[in-house]
Amino acid sequence: MKWIKQIYDCFLAYKLWFLMLISTNLLFIFLAWLAYPETFKVLVGLMIVFTLAMISLSVFVIIRKQQIIEAAFQDFLLEANETNEEKLCRVSPKTHWSFIRRMGSVIRLNHAELNRQVIELADYENYIEGWVHEIKKPLSLMTLVLDNRSDEMSPLVRQRMLHIRDQMLGDVERILYFARLGAAHKDYIFESINLLAFCKQTIEDHQTLLDESGFQIQFIGEEMEIFSDRKGLAFILEQIIANSTKHVAHNQDFPILKFETVYDKVSGKTVLHISDNGPGVSEEDLPFIFDKGFTGRRGTYTRQATGMGLFLVSKMAYDLAIQLDAKSELGSGLTISLIFPHVKQ
Repeated sequence: MKWIKQIYDCFLAYKLWFLMLISTNLLFIFLAWLAYPETFKVLVGLMIVFTLAMISLSVFVIIRKQQIIEAAFQDFLLEANETNEEKLCRVSPKTHWSFIRRMGSVIRLNHAELNRQVIELADYENYIEGWVHEIKKPLSLMTLVLDNRSDEMSPLVRQRMLHIRDQMLGDVERILYFARLGAAHKDYIFESINLLAFCKQTIEDHQTLLDESGFQIQFIGEEMEIFSDRKGLAFILEQIIANSTKHVAHNQDFPILKFETVYDKVSGKTVLHISDNGPGVSEEDLPFIFDKGFTGRRGTYTRQATGMGLFLVSKMAYDLAIQLDAKSELGSGLTISLIFPHVKQ
């Protein structure tokens, strides 16, 4: 069927020339009828055979030339260097040469710009990776001082130093995970996890962050077992905790962070609701809080937002097959639900 389409395309592309050829032959047939009525049938037969032969030969030559042009154009698209440009010009009509050369020049300029940007991006990634490794050294030194020289600090100074260290560690974790987003392989290890116990352990690891904001922690529900990656799940919880502490309302008296486990009998899935009583999110902003770079349009909730924490949460949740849901009203807090997949063991 391919050759039928090629013939149809050929007639469609050169229909004007074929119509002129047929019209010319009709004129000669009329003249032959006037001049040679006794041999009219013979002359008409010869003209029709000659016309069909010329049309068939023309279609064959056009299709063959088109295939040669397509092959040269394919090579030109794959590598738009000057050699392939000249090959394409040689097989193309001369009226197209100026367009081909202009197109080659534009493609080569775009390739050069793209290569320059790729090199700059690689340099930037190398710089960020190097910076992350460098920042770990002062963080380790800070941890060493806090562990061994805590008696030389007042409790308030020590708490503030721990708070700053945990914030910096959280920022470094976000950068590292963001750098891993484009990686083809990720080293997730799925295993059985006691959900409430895991939440309590994560809270202990970030107690200074919560203490600095004066959060009270509540755990509701029964212990439930889920199947997930510990590092990935810890990253999700840390980002949600950091999000709540970052957006705690100014002069809020009793900030609360609540972890509640629920078993959904209908779907057979375990759900973890994480709720705060902060400023909440407006109705028009709520559908976009997991979007990259989204910082909201109004309300105190978005005042310090960078738009990256919950975006990274959504990416990690996708990797771990955890479904996310968010509910909120402005001034009534935010609830983020983690719906874990049902896994047969």
